[in-house]
Amino acid sequence: MNTKYEVVVIGAGAAGLMCAAVAGQRGKSVLLLDHASVLAEKIRISGGGRCNFTNLYAGPQNYLSENPHFCKSALARYTPQDFLALIRRHGIAFHEKHKGQLFCDHSAEQIIQMLKTECIAGGVEIKLSTKVRQLSKQGEQFLIDTDGGAVVADSVVIATGGLSIPKIGATDFAYRIAKQFDLPLIAPTPALVPLTFDADSWATFVPLAGIAMEVDIETGVKKQRGHFREDLLFTHRGLSGPAVLQISSYWQPGSEIRINLLPEVELADQLIHEKATSRKNLGNVLGQYLPARLAEGWLQLGNFAADGRIADMPDKTLRALGESINQWKITPNGSEGYRKAEVTRGGLDTRVLSQQTMMVNKVPGLYYIGEAVDVTGWLGGFNFQWAWASGVAAGQSV
Repeated sequence: MNTKYEVVVIGAGAAGLMCAAVAGQRGKSVLLLDHASVLAEKIRISGGGRCNFTNLYAGPQNYLSENPHFCKSALARYTPQDFLALIRRHGIAFHEKHKGQLFCDHSAEQIIQMLKTECIAGGVEIKLSTKVRQLSKQGEQFLIDTDGGAVVADSVVIATGGLSIPKIGATDFAYRIAKQFDLPLIAPTPALVPLTFDADSWATFVPLAGIAMEVDIETGVKKQRGHFREDLLFTHRGLSGPAVLQISSYWQPGSEIRINLLPEVELADQLIHEKATSRKNLGNVLGQYLPARLAEGWLQLGNFAADGRIADMPDKTLRALGESINQWKITPNGSEGYRKAEVTRGGLDTRVLSQQTMMVNKVPGLYYIGEAVDVTGWLGGFNFQWAWASGVAAGQSV
C-alpha cells in the first residue's frame, strides 16, 4: 500500500520549504522531498554565508521573463515586508547593505532553521537523500516513485530550481518533468554570471586587475535592453563585480556590452574645457577623474601621450579619449557557465501556469515554483523574494 499525502513538494530549497510550510500550516498533509542530504544548500552559501534574503524594493520591474506580467500577482500578494514580518517573529537580526539588499547579521543558517521550524509547525514530513525516479499522473492523483518507496499525492509541486551550481546538486529534473507532460520550456541559460573574454584580446587589460569602480553598463536595445549602475571589477581574466553579473542576464552571445567608466562626467567636454587653462600633462589631468592606475593604463592602451601637456593636445584627440572612457564597447566571448551562475534564466514557460496559484493549467494538481519557472530576478535578493512569493502562492492553493 502506497503512502498517501495531499501534497508532495519536490525540492527542499527556498521555494519548496516556503510552499511546504504554508500548505502544512493550512492543515494539509505534506511530504517534502530532496535528493540532497541537507536542506537548502543555495540559501546556505548565498550572500557570503549571510543570505541576501530579499530586497526592500522588489517589484515586477526587477524580473526578466518572456511573459513579464506573470510575476505581478504573486509578488503583490507576498511582499518583502511580509517576509520581514516572518524574520522578526523568529528574532533574526538583519541589516540593509546596499540598494535595499537585506542580509542576516549572523548566518544564512538562521533562514534555513526558520523555514524548517515553519515546516515543523505545519506537520510537514521532510525526507532528504531521496531521489525521485518517476512521476506519473493516474486519474486524479499522482504516483511518485522514489528510491525510498512510492507515494501517492493529490498535488505535486516542482521546486527543484534550475541548472546553476551543479556542485551543490542542481539538476534538470524540472525540465524533464515539463517535457514528460508536454509543457513548453523557455531555453535555460546561465544568469547572474561572470562574462569571459578572449585571452589574447584581454591580455592588454591584465595590468588593470584589481581596479574597482562604479559604472553605467548596458547591453541590448529597446525591450531587450538592460541597464545598471553598479560596481565593476577588472580581473586577470576579464570583468566581474555586480555590474557584470547584472548585465549577464540580458547579454546575448555575440553582442557587445557598453560601459561608461565615468557616468557622472562628460569627459571629452571636461578635457577640452581644462585645455584652455591647465598647464598639467594629460596623465595628471586624467588622474583627477579616474583611479591613478586606470588613468595610466588607459592612456597606454590607447597610445595617448600621458606626459604630453594637455594644452598642446588637439581637441580631436581629447574627444577620442573622452569617448573611449564614456563609451567603452567590448564583446564577451561567453560566460563562466552554470558552474559560476547564481541563477538560471528561462525554465517552464509561464504561459501554461496560473499566475494566482502557480498550477499548470492543463495538468490539474501539478505546480511549478521558484527558479524552475521562467522568472529571473536581478542580483540583490530579488530571486529569493520570487521564491518566497511563488512558494506562498502555491502553498495557499494546493
